[in-house]
Amino acid sequence: MRKVDVVTRVADLTGVPKVDVLVSLEAFFKEVKNSLKEGENVYVRGFGSFIVKKRAAKIGRNIKKGTAVEIPEHYIPAFKPAKTFVEAVKKGKGGKK
Repeated sequence: MRKVDVVTRVADLTGVPKVDVLVSLEAFFKEVKNSLKEGENVYVRGFGSFIVKKRAAKIGRNIKKGTAVEIPEHYIPAFKPAKTFVEAVKKGKGGKK
């Protein structure tokens, strides 16, 4: 499912115009991104948490040159689904159509 499919479904279910749904969805995404940039996690009850994970510094390898490369400590975004969300997916069809 793509973003346009989500917008269409929400618009159909709520009766809100697609343009307004798209603006709301984009605003949500933008706010999640900005919060994670600031190091603040976003919790959506019953859905899950958008969190920032810290990755420790480590030594990697450049396979082509055969040299060691230091990868500095950095942060990455992650999503942790709520238990109710996980259970709903387990009970659903799962997999792709």
